[in-house]
Amino acid sequence: MPGYTHIYFGDGKGKTTAALGLAVRAAGTGRKVVIVQFLKDWKSGELSSLALMPNVTVLRGKASGGVFVFEMTEEQKAETKAIHDDNLKKAMELLKSGDCDMLILDEAIDALNLDVLDAGLIDELLDNKPTEPELIITGHSPDSKLLDRADYVTEMVKRKHPYDQGVTARRGIEF
Repeated sequence: MPGYTHIYFGDGKGKTTAALGLAVRAAGTGRKVVIVQFLKDWKSGELSSLALMPNVTVLRGKASGGVFVFEMTEEQKAETKAIHDDNLKKAMELLKSGDCDMLILDEAIDALNLDVLDAGLIDELLDNKPTEPELIITGHSPDSKLLDRADYVTEMVKRKHPYDQGVTARRGIEF
C-alpha cells in the first residue's frame, strides 16, 4: 500500500490534533508510528496517552527552558536546531530501517521557518522516503515547494477562538 504525504497547516486549531488522531488510528491497527515534535518541550496531555502505546515513539525537545524561539539567544537557537536535526535524523533512520510505518513531523513547518530545523534534511526525507510509510507534516505557513510535494493538503482556518478574548491555552484542550 503506498504511503502519502499529508500537510495540515494554517492559523486554525487542530493541526496537531488531526495528526495525532492519525497516529492513534495507525497504532491501533498495529502500525509503528514515529512522532517528532519540534518547538515543544512542555508536558502536554497527548504524551501520557501516547506513552501507553508500545508501537509509538515520540522524539521531542528544544533548548530554552520554556522560552519561545524569538526570545532565545543565538546559542539557544543553535542548540535547538541541533536537537531538532538530531531527532529528525533518528526518525529518518527508523524510516529507512523499516521501523516506521507513519512519520509525523509536528510543527516542522514552523521550525523550518524559524531556522531551527535544517531544510536540507526535509528535502532529503522527501527525496528518499520509502514508498509505504505515511508522512504527516504540520505547521502554520508552508512554502509552495512543500505544498506541491504533498498528496493531502488541509488548511485549518481560524474563524473564531477564545484566545481572541484573552483566554489562554487550556490543559487537555489546547495542550
